[in-house]
Amino acid sequence: MTTAHVTLDRDFTAGEVPRRIFGSFVEHMGRCVYTGIYEPGHAAADERGFRTDVLDLVREMGPTVIRYPGGNFVSGYRWEDGVGPASERPRRLDGAWHTVESNAFGLHEFVDWARVADVEVMEAVNLGTRGVDEARALVEYANHPGGTELSDLRRKNGHDDPFGIKLWCLGNEMDGPWQMGAKTADEYGRLAVEAAKAMRLVDPTIELVACGSSSSQMPTFGSWEQTVLRHTYDQVDYVSLHAYYQEHEGDHASFLGSAVDMDHFIESVVATADAVRAAGKHTKRINLSFDEWNVWYQTGRDTEDQPHVIAERNIWREHPRIIEDEYNVTDAVVVGTLLNSLLRHGDRVKIANQAQLVNVIAPIRSEEGGPAWRQSIFWPFARMAALARGEILRAVVRSDRYDTNRFGDVDLVDVSATWSQADGRVALFLAHRGLDEDATVTVDLRGWTAGRVARAEVLDTPAGGDRFSSNTQDRQDAVGLRALDGVAVDGSTLTVRLPALSWAVVELEVAAS
Repeated sequence: MTTAHVTLDRDFTAGEVPRRIFGSFVEHMGRCVYTGIYEPGHAAADERGFRTDVLDLVREMGPTVIRYPGGNFVSGYRWEDGVGPASERPRRLDGAWHTVESNAFGLHEFVDWARVADVEVMEAVNLGTRGVDEARALVEYANHPGGTELSDLRRKNGHDDPFGIKLWCLGNEMDGPWQMGAKTADEYGRLAVEAAKAMRLVDPTIELVACGSSSSQMPTFGSWEQTVLRHTYDQVDYVSLHAYYQEHEGDHASFLGSAVDMDHFIESVVATADAVRAAGKHTKRINLSFDEWNVWYQTGRDTEDQPHVIAERNIWREHPRIIEDEYNVTDAVVVGTLLNSLLRHGDRVKIANQAQLVNVIAPIRSEEGGPAWRQSIFWPFARMAALARGEILRAVVRSDRYDTNRFGDVDLVDVSATWSQADGRVALFLAHRGLDEDATVTVDLRGWTAGRVARAEVLDTPAGGDRFSSNTQDRQDAVGLRALDGVAVDGSTLTVRLPALSWAVVELEVAAS
């Protein structure tokens, strides 16, 4: 039997839960927009073409902020193409994903959709093929009340009131050689600071995200952040991080330990940002925006839905199927640990966006003219977004460990926790990485007396299934949450029994002791 001991203390917290870490991402890529969130003519579409079945799942999942419109797409995007009468919008080639973009859905449609979905908009500007002037023009179009050419154009196009977009990304993955308009750190840093200055002259209330490294495996990782922040420190609020994980050649042990890599990535960027702060004698702190993360099977596939295959065959189509990964139980457990990592670092990670929302490496799937359903990775996100409230607790975990090829010894049990004083509840989010045996987790609650267990749910291998079990159009509920047995409370001690390879949530009523 695997064992773990967790200590939670009411007086040891890492600050308030940053609600923006439960963000998502909508890019003009594959079927995320078209036949994803937007499909005029669908039986469930409203008068604006928004799929209400997808909207229902989005609300259930609970993202707080959504990044738009890219991603690689934004580095070749003209925002002007997506405004004005839809019948007059140009059709253009999108080189990022080798598709034809109709521009039937643009900024106005997304803002309207976001309001219906009750999410904050996080807008990205094109610093790849465009620059300072287009960036400040977009802020004026979106946020200025009226009385200028661009703000009056917005009003003419149907929105009298400003969009009031606060969060802005200064480009996307500008260190990547795959990116249109890729730049060196000095080139990007100079461009980003000038764009930031111009954008703030239009609206000084906005918050800005500078591009960090596209992954911690980039050859310029570390030096890129240092150079970019030297240029931009006084003008930006966040630096971005991107990371994707997959199981390589059956190495499930390393895959299940992916959050160790995310922990190290976050802590390395924090250290770099703070070093620039000290060297430049700055007073403010730069926080982190982990604005792309997920499980994504990028390598080892040469199928029709892979972007490189589409590009090699020079096929140009509107919204083709691209990387519509089908997620299983193992993927869901990993996603749960990645969410734990983000929450544990919520003192500095203030924004995070799981990529993407619908169809493209997504927790929600939909079919053109057909149904929408939840993937396995939907559940950890939905429960954490709903229940992670109040203060982040600094959990001290002593767990049995296992060996991995990539990360050395890794805890078998991974934990994050929050305490909502307003609700009088502690929420624990637990993952058991072991494949072979159950785990007993003992939680020592210091400063509280435990009361009723308000919720105890687990996602694990379904009856008759295995760790590769997933939800499909025909079996939409094969993987989901069920009641977690084996949860007991005795005074200030909570005991939880976790099945092998599982993710669980336990919500406990507590009183100060």
